[in-house]
Amino acid sequence: MAGKKKSERSPTSNRAIWKGAITFGLITIPVDLFAAIEERTIAFHQLHASDLARIRYQRVCSKEGKEVPYEEIVKGYEYERDRYVVFTDEELERLPVDSLRTIDVEAFVDPDQVDPLSVEGGYYLAPEKSAVKAYRLLAEAMEKAGRTGVARITLRQKEHLAMLRARDGILVLETLHWPDEIREPRFKELEAKAEIRPQEVEMARRLIEELADDFHPEAFHDTYRERLEEVIAAKIEGKEVTLAPEEVPAPEVADLMEALRASVEAAKSRPKAKSA
Repeated sequence: MAGKKKSERSPTSNRAIWKGAITFGLITIPVDLFAAIEERTIAFHQLHASDLARIRYQRVCSKEGKEVPYEEIVKGYEYERDRYVVFTDEELERLPVDSLRTIDVEAFVDPDQVDPLSVEGGYYLAPEKSAVKAYRLLAEAMEKAGRTGVARITLRQKEHLAMLRARDGILVLETLHWPDEIREPRFKELEAKAEIRPQEVEMARRLIEELADDFHPEAFHDTYRERLEEVIAAKIEGKEVTLAPEEVPAPEVADLMEALRASVEAAKSRPKAKSA
């Protein structure tokens, strides 16, 4: 398509973002940490509507009212109103914590015990040349045991709880949110009582079974990004863009049982996701 600009990938690099070692028991495995996620996004710039000039942001001192060069900016923690203690990057990067340069596996647990909601980011671990055997040994042993390692690691000036797991012979580290970072699901709507009949539960279970399938992630794709790429190309070519109608609230279901029964019948003729 003429003038079409593909969605941008975040820059990937073979440069490790962290160097340290996995430790468990008396075993130490020197490793490098690499980002496992490569997000694909379409980037937009902010422009001045009247002349389409780029909008620039300046770092301005609130006291002097003038722009401050990056090298004169420091990090400060406000412990009282307008009173700060100042930190250098070196101080923040070299705090004396055990997880600064190690991934210390404290326990091996059943992976089903880790709440998926707590998973934050994913990374690959690659061994140093001298540690290939120990690395492969740990990966194979973890796969056979069906266990996941629970560890700590400090990344980007923050200590993370982490999950170490083996995936096709590769050790993968997934950082986790701390328990106190996960909000309690408190919604006043859920305080209302609802009478659920056994036959409704059974019909809902039948619908779930009709829609059951193996997970094939390759069968799914980012349709919003694809449509946005098409619209960008159309705008470049000066074509008129068609917008979707404004969102209309979904009608309330008057008879839940009848809606479930109709859904089950429709699901019986629905193609599975893997063949979609």
